[in-house]
Amino acid sequence: MQLSINNNQAVLLFDNNTTETADEEILQRLKEAKVKTVFAETEATALSEALEARIYIWSKKIQNAGISFNFERLPKNMRALILLSLSPANTPPEQTQSSAGFLAVIGEKGYDLWGRIKNALGFMKETLFSLGRFFSGRAIFRKKDFWFIFADCGYKAVGIISLVSFLVGLILAFVGALQLKTFGAGIFVASMVSIGMTRIMAAIMAGIIIAGRTGSSYAATLGTMQVNEELDALKTLGVKITDYLVAPRLVALVAVVPFLTLLADALGILGGAVVGVLFLDISSSSYFDYAIRALSLRNILVGLLHSLIYGVIISICGCYAGVNAGRDADAVGKATTGAVVTALVWMIVATGILTVILEVLDI
Repeated sequence: MQLSINNNQAVLLFDNNTTETADEEILQRLKEAKVKTVFAETEATALSEALEARIYIWSKKIQNAGISFNFERLPKNMRALILLSLSPANTPPEQTQSSAGFLAVIGEKGYDLWGRIKNALGFMKETLFSLGRFFSGRAIFRKKDFWFIFADCGYKAVGIISLVSFLVGLILAFVGALQLKTFGAGIFVASMVSIGMTRIMAAIMAGIIIAGRTGSSYAATLGTMQVNEELDALKTLGVKITDYLVAPRLVALVAVVPFLTLLADALGILGGAVVGVLFLDISSSSYFDYAIRALSLRNILVGLLHSLIYGVIISICGCYAGVNAGRDADAVGKATTGAVVTALVWMIVATGILTVILEVLDI
């Protein structure tokens, strides 16, 4: 490496044999000459990683010494690479504290909440109209996509729902057996599991699993389409997003959830049978006899009603979060998380409301 100084400027000529042996000497000479700007040059015909790294290291050393380092005389490709490496890191912006008053903050939050509510109500209104067009055959969507969605939220979810429902039935039987054995009524574990699973537990467990599995999938898929500007392309072509993307997903999930709930009912009762037969010394025939006696069409229909409402909530929350996601990867992650959390919250709210209504109606 060669150094030439002219007045307040200097030129560092780099080559592939540049070393650090004279670092301190060169820096001392620059300081003694009161150099303000150092220009980097190279006569190397072939770029190497070692040469680029050496120029980068020297640029940092000279800048730390308070001297400007100029890359304009370097080859264009090398200059672009080094400038990129010197660019500041992409760090999140610092959180600034608002100086607004308490009432102003409350008003701003309220206005933002009202905007979100209006946006959500508008989305549900458009989805309702799209459902009308879907069932009347006027909606624009691909049947191949619909059957793919149907399969993804249908039979592909059977495994995980079967496993979790079986374990929930088993746990429910264990919890009930602890109390029922005290009164010598262990046989009624079968009735308890049968009623609990068919009326509410199977629907809730199926809903939670579907929210985490399918609802997040809806949000991630549509959020990625938002990032890739595919949603904008569909709007430009005059295709309604709710017709093409939302309605098929909602119909597919609502159609599948009741069957998954019935499967969860059966597996939950079977899980309770494992506890009853193996740990309570109940014969399998007696267990299933009491379980079948406890079954009622009313409880099964109540569970299916819950599952239908859960299916609507999960699909709308997932699609809404995906369609309204931001334009970067982080926004897709937030949309996916928000879809699952929102769906679970509204499922619990819906369960409470339904429970009160059914209690008032004595169902």
